[in-house]
Amino acid sequence: MSLLLPESGLVIWMLLSFGIVFVILAKYGFPVIVKMVEERKAYIDQSMKVAHEANEQLAHLKQESERIVAEANKEQGRILREAMQEREKIIVDARRQAEIAAQKELEDVRKQIQQEKDEAIRAIRRQVASLSVDIAEKVMRKNLNADREQMDMIDRMLDEVLTATKNN
Repeated sequence: MSLLLPESGLVIWMLLSFGIVFVILAKYGFPVIVKMVEERKAYIDQSMKVAHEANEQLAHLKQESERIVAEANKEQGRILREAMQEREKIIVDARRQAEIAAQKELEDVRKQIQQEKDEAIRAIRRQVASLSVDIAEKVMRKNLNADREQMDMIDRMLDEVLTATKNN
């Protein structure tokens, strides 16, 4: 008996027992194993399909978010432009109103100055007239001491007034 060469009876019994185990496994074991492998393959395929769809949705959401961000930036720029235009409009309106108010105030001041000037001229004229009358009265008293001279002077003045009235 050699250690490396088995006996022929042992080889036959081993082949017979291997054949029986193989037939039992082929009839009952392999179909179960193949079925489990097929189910696992179907589960993995389904998972891959779901993962692929999730990637597509993620890519779509990414594109959508980029579009939304671009629109938001565009809207922000539009709002900023409108705000700048509104600010400029408000500044122009404020300047225009300030100019109008300054012009009105200037006109009011001019009118007031003109009124004060006219009032001062009237006051001066009244004083000049009053002084002239006083001076004329003193001169007349001195020159017109006689009643006859006074009457001649009155007649001349009446004639001048009547002539002036007829010319107007």
